[in-house]
Amino acid sequence: MTQKIILDCDPGHDDAIAMLLAWGNPNLDLLAVTTVAGNQTLEKVTKNALALARVGNITGIPFAAGADRPLVAPQIIPEEIHGDSGLDGPQLPAAGAELDPRHAVNLIADIIRDNEPGTVTLVPTGALTNIALFARMYPELVERVGGVTLMGGAHHAGNMTPSAEFNILADPEAAKIVFGAGWPVTMVGLDVTHKVLATPQRMKQLAEVDTDVAKFIAELVEFFGGAYMKERHYPGPPMHDPLAVAAVADPQVVRTILAPIDVETKGELTRGATVVDLRRTWGSQDGGQDPTALGTADDSDIDAPASATAAGATLRTRVAVDVDAERFWNLLVDALQRIGSTGF
Repeated sequence: MTQKIILDCDPGHDDAIAMLLAWGNPNLDLLAVTTVAGNQTLEKVTKNALALARVGNITGIPFAAGADRPLVAPQIIPEEIHGDSGLDGPQLPAAGAELDPRHAVNLIADIIRDNEPGTVTLVPTGALTNIALFARMYPELVERVGGVTLMGGAHHAGNMTPSAEFNILADPEAAKIVFGAGWPVTMVGLDVTHKVLATPQRMKQLAEVDTDVAKFIAELVEFFGGAYMKERHYPGPPMHDPLAVAAVADPQVVRTILAPIDVETKGELTRGATVVDLRRTWGSQDGGQDPTALGTADDSDIDAPASATAAGATLRTRVAVDVDAERFWNLLVDALQRIGSTGF
């Protein structure tokens, strides 16, 4: 059985790869692509998303633009990472899809309403503005969402600041709403995405696919990797956003644990930090275990202590703490093989 998803993104080099993975993976049924201001302006990231529809021959699904700014603060644009277009590097083709006239938030609501409760997972890989607006505008639909698997945050250290990851820092108020909305949330953060780097060895693996789409990804990674080498001194760019998609396609790609998660919105030095309570393993009877260690006891849904969540509430937030990088790369290679050459 395939998992229905809505990809909410801000392409963005790694968002582009995430979109192609979502389209090419046989375990996923991509219902829609929505865009949000993040890596670049809403106009630019939406243009990029529509061009990617042609690259991947993504047809039969709606593309819709959403929020053009964060809920409260001015937009932060990491131009040093993604360039002026948000997708610098390869030559982009013309749009391969028409833009749906609905606002992204309304499109998400329509899809959630039209599908059976619990069958659609939201996969945001950019700022969480659209997802927060959906939760606020359509609170009656929140319980119909199967879950939210997002790329963002970290339980150790950030990348934009010592404590904050970009997608969360881009709109901390929205992130706080999303983590507290009551639906199941899985955070795929820097702690695992930094273990999945597009090194030259991995790019050689992708090159063996030998399609125009695989070559397009190679051009993306060349620019993206150069920016990461210059700014962060990494041997290859992290596959942030594709890892969140992979975590839905194959839950064995990442290992997650239950943990309370909140977002700092007021700290002078910590704004945008995802505060993950790892003081104990919430599903384990042994409070002394290291929750990030392999082999942690069963952590199926439990009632968390009132100190961890609202009194009597069920803990529904998970954090990714380990990753099977080989399994991820195999998923990406398989998706590219299935997409084949599109002649874009």
